[in-house]
This record gives sequence, C-alpha cells and structure tokens, in this order.
Amino acid sequence: MTILSVDDLGLSFGTDVILEHISFSVDETDKLGVIGVNGSGKSSLFRMITGVYEPSEGRVYVSKDKTVGILTQDGAFECEGDGTAISLMYHAFPHLLAAEQRLAELESALQDTSRADYELLTGEYTRLHEKFIRDGGMEFRGRCASILQKLGFDRSDAQRAINTFSGGQRTRLALAVVLAREPDILLLDEPTNHLDMETLAWLESFLISYRKCVMVISHDRYFLDRVTNKTLVVEHCHAKLYKGNYSQTMQMREQDRALQQKKYDLQQREFARQEAFLDQQRRWNQAHNYVTIRAREKLLAKVERVAKPESAPKPIRMRFTAALPSGNDVLTVKGLGMRFGEKEIFSDVSFALKKNDRMMVVGPNGCGKSTLIKLILDKLTPTGGKIEAGYNVKVGYYDQENQNLDPENAVIDELWDAYPQKTETEIRNALALFRFVGEDVFKPVAVLSGGERARLTLAKLILSEMNLLILDEPTNHLDIDSREALENALHGFDGTILVVSHDRYLVEKLATRVLCMRPGALFTGDVLDYFVDHPGTGYTEYERYVQARRAESAPDAVAAPVGEASSAKQQYLKNKQDVAAERKRVRRIEKLHAECAALEEELAGIEEALYGEAATDYERVAALDARKSEIEEQLLLDYEELEELES
Repeated sequence: MTILSVDDLGLSFGTDVILEHISFSVDETDKLGVIGVNGSGKSSLFRMITGVYEPSEGRVYVSKDKTVGILTQDGAFECEGDGTAISLMYHAFPHLLAAEQRLAELESALQDTSRADYELLTGEYTRLHEKFIRDGGMEFRGRCASILQKLGFDRSDAQRAINTFSGGQRTRLALAVVLAREPDILLLDEPTNHLDMETLAWLESFLISYRKCVMVISHDRYFLDRVTNKTLVVEHCHAKLYKGNYSQTMQMREQDRALQQKKYDLQQREFARQEAFLDQQRRWNQAHNYVTIRAREKLLAKVERVAKPESAPKPIRMRFTAALPSGNDVLTVKGLGMRFGEKEIFSDVSFALKKNDRMMVVGPNGCGKSTLIKLILDKLTPTGGKIEAGYNVKVGYYDQENQNLDPENAVIDELWDAYPQKTETEIRNALALFRFVGEDVFKPVAVLSGGERARLTLAKLILSEMNLLILDEPTNHLDIDSREALENALHGFDGTILVVSHDRYLVEKLATRVLCMRPGALFTGDVLDYFVDHPGTGYTEYERYVQARRAESAPDAVAAPVGEASSAKQQYLKNKQDVAAERKRVRRIEKLHAECAALEEELAGIEEALYGEAATDYERVAALDARKSEIEEQLLLDYEELEELES
C-alpha cells in the first residue's frame, strides 16, 4: 500500500532551478535509497516532504494518520542544552510522559476511597492506563536506553549533559531520538556519518527489520546495498526510481542510458530519412508534391520526440604522484602506548608497515585511531614505546576535519599559498579536477560545505609528492562519484598507504592489511593485525575471519523451534518462486537483446543497400523501405519492453 506519493514536484529559488518534475511513490515497508552528487537537491527533497520547504510546483501526499520523522545533516544542532542524553530521549515521547504524570496524580487521588468522584477517577485511570500500555508506555524507557547503548553511549554517557558531547556525538544522539520514535515514514539524511563499523552493522540490522517505510540519503555504498530495495537517482534536477539496491541500480542505470541512446539515434535516423524525402519533394516543385509535404510534416509533428540521454555528472579526476621510492621498512611501531591523564587510550601497540602496504585502520569510536595517526605524524608525544620512520619516507597527510585550511583564504589562494612556485593555470587546472571552476575558485574557504572542504584538501594533497599517504576518514563528506575517484587514485598510487576509515567499501577494494584497534576479548592485546590474502575482498575476508573466531568461541547453537522451521520452509518456497520469475525475466531480456542486435544488423544492411546497389531499382527501394519501417517499429517496441523489464 502506498504511504507517500510525490507528484510533479519542483523547487526553485529565484531563477535557480533545484528540482523539477519529480514524481515517485513508496509503499509502507519500502526501504528507499536516495543518491546523487552533492548539491543535486536530495536534502531539499526531504525538506519538501516534511514541509520545511514549500514546493514551487507539484504536491506531496502522505497517507492519513501516518507520522514522519527525519534526521537532518544538522542533527547535532537539534541536540543542545544542559539536559542529559537519556532525558532528551524520553522527551521524544511527550504524550507518554504526560500520561505517566496524570496516572501518578490519579493513583495519589485514588488513595482516598471516600471521594465523591472516586468512580469517575477510577474509570479515567483504567482508560488511560490501557492506552498507556497500548502506546508502548511500559517499554519506551527501556527502548531509549537500548538504542543509546547500541549507538555507542554507555550508562555514564546516558547521564551526561548534552552540551558536553562533541558534534559527532550529538549527531548520533539525534539519530537515537528519531529511531526511538519509530515513525511510519523514517527520513535519514546521511545517518552513517560518525558511526563506527560495529554501530553501522547494528543500524543496518535495525533498518532491515524495521517494519515501516525508510528513505535514506547516503553515500555509503555498502550500507545502501544491504538496507535498500529501491533507489531514487537524483541528477540534472530530475529523479528516476529504480527497483533494486545501489549496485543493481547502477547496472540498470547504465543499461537505461545505452537503451535511451539507441532509441534516440534510431529516431534521429528516421527524422533524417524523412527530411531527405521532403527535400526531394520540394525540389520536384509540383502541386501534388506540396500536398505530400504538408501531410508528412503534420505526421512528423505528432511524433513524440525521444529525449537525448543526459550525460552523467562530470567525474572528479585525481592522481597521486609518488616521490622517490622509500626503503622497504616504511614505519616501525614498537610497544606504543598513549594516555591522557588517568585515561589510557591504548598500550603495547606494535606493527611494521612495509613498502606498498595498504593498511586500513578500523575499530570502534574512541579506540584511538586518530590518536595513533597524530602520534605517527609527531603531533602528539607517546607515553610509551616508539615510532621509527624508514629511509626516504615522504608523508602526505589528509585530516578528516580539514583543519589545515585557512578560512580567510579564497579557494585559489589556499592552493597557491601551498604551492607558490606553480602558475595560475596549473592551480586552476588542479582545482577544475575537483569541480572548482569559474567563480567557485574565488569562494572563501569559510563558506565551503563539508564536501567542498574535503575536495579542496584532496586537491592540495595530490600536488605534493609523497611515498607514504596517511589519510584520516578521507571519504567523509564525499559523494559516491568522488569516493570512486579517490579509490581509483589510491589504487593507482605507487607508494604506501595508511588509512583510518569506517568506509567498508573502501576497505574492501584497497586493503592488503586490516589493523583493528580494540578488537575485543577474542583477541589478545589492543590491536589485531590481519593480512589480506586476496586484495579486492579485504573487508569480506577480514569479517569472515572475525566471525569464524566468534563461532569457535560460541556455545553450540540451539535447534530452531518448529514454528521457525515452518516459517523457514515458507520463505524457501517464496525464494524459489522469486528465483524462477527472475530466471524467466533474465531469459526474456537476453532474447530481446539478441533480437535487437539482429534487427540492428539487418537495418544497417538495408541502409547500405538503399544508398548503394539498390539506389536505382525503384521496386527494390520500395520493398527495402517498407522492411526498414517494420524493423524500426519492432526495435522501438523491443526497446520499450527492455526498458520495462530492466527497470
């Protein structure tokens, strides 16, 4: 059943068109991923759905009595004040708190059994208590505490004042509040920011089992693949809905573009043929020819034009230039320890980073990953152990907070100050690779978005020559296209890489080693140094290893109850039917592709004959022309069916 419908929605600010002609609908249990480059209008779409923005055109329809909850990118600013984290969670349920207070008042009043209104109060108490239980009054406090814990807040954090939390912690707290409310339509704008891998895994499980509608804006491809079953692609001010997760959508999107291009080229060829025919009629300059011309022109005017497919957004291009090669031993860490006052961050951390290693540092928030980076960069002094850099090591560093940018600088000056020896053309060319073009290069750094600051920091980094890249959360604030460009650049870098990241897709593609800090009780010490056997599957391989260790230490599994077995059988039968239907769809798609290829080949042969050997044979030209029309009509039908099957 449809719970949300968007009809011909548009948004403009003055002459700037943000979105136009957006139409789609989602069902009660859909999990919809919303993707697109930064600035494409995804967050604006959410604001129109929630009523924060008034659409310039079109309507948003939400089913009657359905609730909408949203986590914005500015969620940290919604969690302010001197109250505690747990009290903020409780205040997400004002009706339950009010009911609790009234029930307490009634209980106190009912202590006096001689009151004249005793029966009225008893009736009110009974009705209110039943509604309180029905609305989840007995569980909401436990649910709040549980969600806080799952999102990385321990018992002491739950009692801390909100104004003592960092921006990232307040963002996670805002996420906890909206999840606890369990709205019918849950809108999440970049919910994976500031979450470690363990918390991400919990959030994925929560959303997968969430029995209501979820719409999520995210650049985390691993997260989108696991959670979503539909994808809305926003680009060029328009949007298109696909049935499938991120990876499936990307395949269908490319097929759509290729199919649309074929249909467009086919129609353009037909228009060119018709125009040539009309030109010939005009040259003959007879009255009956002009009757034919007018009739044909009216017919062509009624033909629905196939739109030329719009090109994909211009990708970011980057390439890290390595300095002279380093020695084989790039970095040696022995017995490293760090504490701040009485708080120990880690102890006895040891590992050796070798030339051309791609080490990914992972672990829960607060385990000391960024602290380790600062120790390696000599920004902090360890309380124990030592760090030794190898021969001829040149370091390039990316800071997740982009703190190395001067907010007073313009974009172009920020790069030029770092590399004064380069010409303006070289600086502008480097900025253009990161989508800073035209007047954008004169923007003050202070007004840049998180994504723009990240791109500017990367632009500075690629111009330096280094053979050891140290990156702290490099994919934060980057859209999917920018993440893929960074992955490709890192993959082609002829040097050593040390990356702190929660981006499982990045770990999957690049890791040759995974260094997990605070790996848990199953492993001795404060680090687990895992060597990847098959680069390209780094995260999958690492997770399998960790899960295998957990399985070895876990007690024997208990046999599933009969009810669960029955449910599993039903699910098996459903899966079997789904697989059969999918197999049938794939076979039909393959058949249509083969048919289209054969028809296109025949069409090419006819066109060659029409302008070659058969050009002077009028009877053969007529026959070929008739066959050409049949083929073109059949191709259009096949293309339309393909588009429907592949969407």
